[in-house]
Amino acid sequence: MTDLTEKLIEELKLGSKHAQQEMLSLYGESVWRQVTMVIVQQEDAEEVYQDVFLKAFKAIGSYRQEQASLATWLGRIAYNESLNAVWKRKPPIVYVDDRDVDLESMQDDTIATLQETDEETIELIERALDFLPPAEQAIITMFYYDNQSIKDIAYITDSNISTVCSKLSRIRKKLYRIIKNIQ
Repeated sequence: MTDLTEKLIEELKLGSKHAQQEMLSLYGESVWRQVTMVIVQQEDAEEVYQDVFLKAFKAIGSYRQEQASLATWLGRIAYNESLNAVWKRKPPIVYVDDRDVDLESMQDDTIATLQETDEETIELIERALDFLPPAEQAIITMFYYDNQSIKDIAYITDSNISTVCSKLSRIRKKLYRIIKNIQ
């Protein structure tokens, strides 16, 4: 941890408004991105975003640098607050049910064909993400959009590393099927 981060944490523990503004400045964009991948309504996303930082400011005393970076710790709060908001509101969620699909028969190299970076493929992937449940959207967002490590995602989601790896593999396969159905 850098000296600046340590100083920021100490000032946050003292309730410094300047430190709170600094935290918003440093981490606001990534928290917003994570929240809006799960919460689609602008007003609801703004409320959750505020809740994330209010909770972080109140709980900064429980932050342990040996467990995770400050960004990862905030990500965990954002993840949990976003999912809690979705579960409280109980909106209709449309997603592809994969219970009757043999996921093991799909090869990872088949999924590699989706790695084209043209705009059409990116648009298809973004449309396909809408069909995933919020928890799966959050994991994909953390890994691909926020470039978070498997270890950090495991911390954020309170999961084992192997569980996150399995979920990512399963979600990729599900996205592949969704994209094929969209096309």
